[in-house]
Amino acid sequence: MNEELKTADLYSALNKPNLIFGADRELILSVGVVAFALIFTGLNFISTIVGIALLVFCNYFLRIMAKADPLMRQVFLRQNKYRKFYISRSTPFIKE
Repeated sequence: MNEELKTADLYSALNKPNLIFGADRELILSVGVVAFALIFTGLNFISTIVGIALLVFCNYFLRIMAKADPLMRQVFLRQNKYRKFYISRSTPFIKE
């Protein structure tokens, strides 16, 4: 018997996190919306500088966050769903 292992192609694009400019996609897009809203609603030189500075600084910190863990936003959102304290019980199947 000639047993040969079957191979399957794995596409790396399906396993990569969604990053834009090296930062999390949803976070960078939301910061961009806030920055451009600030720029276009202020319509003066100071609001333009503040909007661009906000975009640059937030992009810098979001890139640092994505380098540490590209899925940090999802982990943080999942962590917030957990309770702060779990009461000790003898079994998880106890009825209250």
